[in-house]
Amino acid sequence: MHELILTNFAMHILLNAEETERVLSKLQYREIKKNAALLNTGKVCANIYFVNKGCLRIFHKDAENAEHNILFCPENWWTCDIVSFAEQAPAFYAIAALENTEVFYFNYKDLEQLYVEIPKLERFFRILIQNGFNLYQHRITSNLSRSAEERYELFRKQYPGLEQRIAQKHIASYLGITPVFLSMIRKKKYGKLE
Repeated sequence: MHELILTNFAMHILLNAEETERVLSKLQYREIKKNAALLNTGKVCANIYFVNKGCLRIFHKDAENAEHNILFCPENWWTCDIVSFAEQAPAFYAIAALENTEVFYFNYKDLEQLYVEIPKLERFFRILIQNGFNLYQHRITSNLSRSAEERYELFRKQYPGLEQRIAQKHIASYLGITPVFLSMIRKKKYGKLE
């Protein structure tokens, strides 16, 4: 049951048997139904989540209540509202399930304790945050400098296979375009998609 998350840790750190047991003792598990919220805007992000199965999205609602998808988090991705989690302050973003999803997670207090007990975990999460910041910088640059068609191609490369799993409206929101325009791009580029 823990194979994927342990493999994820092994990408950046090596945990011995005792450390692995300690980490797993603090790891919690939850199942989330499709469309259910894990975090609502304005609430404190108390946990950092690892997607074991399914897909989450991070999004923000604007003043007109339109949703803007910021990030998709399929299997093997970590997610939280990082500022809310780090500062234990109200969240700017919301997190919800795009499909029935299974997550492992650490709460803030337990993770802070694990940092003290297993310092290499702090290194792991520092690398994770650096990679996430890099991803956000590239996404901002892409949104400012690339056409909708180019952004769509980047989405397909970054999230292979996800297009068949989630609603077109969510992909369009992520790309900053309407679902109708996304349909036109897909038809022009690939013909009719099932």
